[in-house]
Amino acid sequence: MSDNFDIGNFDAPQEASPPPDLSYLNGLNEGQTAAVQSLDGPVLVLAGAGTGKTRVLITRLAHILNMRDVRPWEILAVTFTNKAAAEMRERTANLVGPQAIEIKLGTFHSIGVWLLRRHAELVGLNTNFTILDTDDQLRLLKQILVDEGIDVKKWPPRGLAAVIDRWKDKGLRPDQVKDLDGNGFAHGRAGELYKIYQTRLTAQNACDFGDLLLHILTLFQQNPEILAQYQNRFKYILVDEYQDTNVAQYLMLRLLAQKHKNICCVGDDDQSIYGWRGAEVGNILKFEDDFPGADVIRLERNYRSTSHILGAASGLISRNESRLGKTLFTEGNDGEKVVLNGLWDGGNEARWVADEIENIERKGASLKDVAILVRASFQTRDFEECFLSMGIKYRVIGGLRFYERREIRDVLAYLRVINQADDDLAFERIYNLPKRGLGAKALEKIRNIGRANNLSLSRAAVLAVEQKLFKGKPLAALSELCANFEHWRAQKDLIPPNELVEAVLEESGYFDMWRQDKSVEAEGKKENLKELGPALADYESLGQFLEHVSLVMENNEDKSDEMVSVMTLHSAKGLEYDTVFLPGWEEGLFPHQRALDENGLKALEEERRLAYVGITRAKLRCYISHASNRRIHGQWQSSLPSRFVDELPKEHIADQSEQGVYNTSRASDASSTFTWRTAEPTHYTDVMKKRAAANEALVDNTTQPLKSDGSDTGKEVGSRIFHQKFGYGRILRKDGPKLEIAFEKAGTKKVMENFVQTC
Repeated sequence: MSDNFDIGNFDAPQEASPPPDLSYLNGLNEGQTAAVQSLDGPVLVLAGAGTGKTRVLITRLAHILNMRDVRPWEILAVTFTNKAAAEMRERTANLVGPQAIEIKLGTFHSIGVWLLRRHAELVGLNTNFTILDTDDQLRLLKQILVDEGIDVKKWPPRGLAAVIDRWKDKGLRPDQVKDLDGNGFAHGRAGELYKIYQTRLTAQNACDFGDLLLHILTLFQQNPEILAQYQNRFKYILVDEYQDTNVAQYLMLRLLAQKHKNICCVGDDDQSIYGWRGAEVGNILKFEDDFPGADVIRLERNYRSTSHILGAASGLISRNESRLGKTLFTEGNDGEKVVLNGLWDGGNEARWVADEIENIERKGASLKDVAILVRASFQTRDFEECFLSMGIKYRVIGGLRFYERREIRDVLAYLRVINQADDDLAFERIYNLPKRGLGAKALEKIRNIGRANNLSLSRAAVLAVEQKLFKGKPLAALSELCANFEHWRAQKDLIPPNELVEAVLEESGYFDMWRQDKSVEAEGKKENLKELGPALADYESLGQFLEHVSLVMENNEDKSDEMVSVMTLHSAKGLEYDTVFLPGWEEGLFPHQRALDENGLKALEEERRLAYVGITRAKLRCYISHASNRRIHGQWQSSLPSRFVDELPKEHIADQSEQGVYNTSRASDASSTFTWRTAEPTHYTDVMKKRAAANEALVDNTTQPLKSDGSDTGKEVGSRIFHQKFGYGRILRKDGPKLEIAFEKAGTKKVMENFVQTC
């Protein structure tokens, strides 16, 4: 470069650069504008529900490129899902043009893969490493457990995977964990197994999803020059949904931001609801400690919900202590108050919801703008059954419909073979489920026997056992399976269908398979299986139930857009609907008792955040309900309203005169004549007084075997009885403990003696 320059040109007029186009700032409110324009240093944007956080993120990206000497590839933008990343990329491109593609924008895991491909050798991998999916991970863990002489039935691979995943979420390598952290897996051997697992992964030039972040932490911590390279490169870092970060993600971001400290994290501490999968709400709460002098900007103007909905949500979440604090408001109208309803049982709750949906549909509402958000997936069955009977179209979002779920279809396959021995498709599904040593070769042998003798698979299996066409363990396993089916078929017409399915679940070993499974998914599957018995209780025969399921599955083929959305509260985050129903607000269900037992106050606050998320999904109308009695996994339980009901500010809850009184005219059982709407959030003592008064006028409402002092001898032919579901009737026939009863409203049914009471 020459040191000479032309003095004569020094005073020549310079062409002024045009001012940057800041039209993208138009329409931003005060909080959004502050979040966009606060470019330098650490910034935490507390973005409440419906406050336009995505617009802020996109506009901030444009403003950085416009106002700072920074190139697109010097910006790192991180979010959680591929869908969110794609939306951000598209909207950024619309705002800033082609240079948007040069911004390093993606999910945590995609950024991790990008970094790891560039430096794989520094963590013992080649650049063409394989990323294992869940099935491959479990297969490898099973091999390790078998090699180490550990019983995989007692200590299943999924359980070990869950322990290792938790360690990786916390950024812990095998040399950093303690056996006591392993949740007692394999008598404290989890740490040792984790080390073997990582060694096997490296030997196979592979990693799992947890490694995509764990290896990056190792890379940065052990290679300061590599860390410095990326600290220098990324002058600005933007993070979406910061409240959902786990420890490993938090540590990676903190390391990268140490040089320039231009990190902007957008999130909502009141919507941190994924603690069960590693998210740490503490990451957002301690942002100011991690980055002293940080700007904290609150987005509180809500563009989604009415004033009453926001008031109810804000009043509820204010009970949490672990929060930074903000209050949502809207400049729209007050709208309708939140409807709060107490009902007798889950069935009445589902019918009430269905009636309300029909009411608002008659007023012009669209079914696609209606959602039912439940705390636990087993709650969906009552709504599915009710909607099918009333012809209301629905879809289950974020999961399968009840009868589509894998575990339910497995048990249905057992029931189909019991009902119809020639159902080959059903037999193929479960002949080796749970694992009983009958692999693909065994099935092919059974199939060949069937073809040679013109028999279905299950009948061919019986022939194979009788003629001892198998040897050793396969023969023993097949013999036991055939004997079970023979036993179940003999029981089919002697015991109620719900008792039959419970026998199948236990005697087949299928339920025990999930009982032994320690994965997160196993709990939900066990809950669904426990709901299958009650589903059959409504049917006189197994055949009638299976016919009903076939009709249900046919209904599922409807792909029209006009459907009510049914999903769990966790699945609803980020969505919005005109009308939202929040059923099941009862102690033990919501807040969930297991969560409270495991994590105490921390879990309670997360459950309350989940309730807040549910309410703020509603744009125009929000309905909250609780039932006095609920059948959970076949057992009736009396319930208190959730403590969250009592925490709703009464000024935002419709009083009795505004709501009207719900009439359970659709209900067929005597207990349905009692229900109440809560005029305002009530204390538990008031609720219990109402419940006690109601119970004095009603027969005991329970489907559990009724307790007897031994003096009840009136269950004879001709006796008048009461059943909690079918109501009043008279005994027509009696065969030991089995009764055939003509019910006044439900027709003739077969029930067990212990499930009725004489009048």
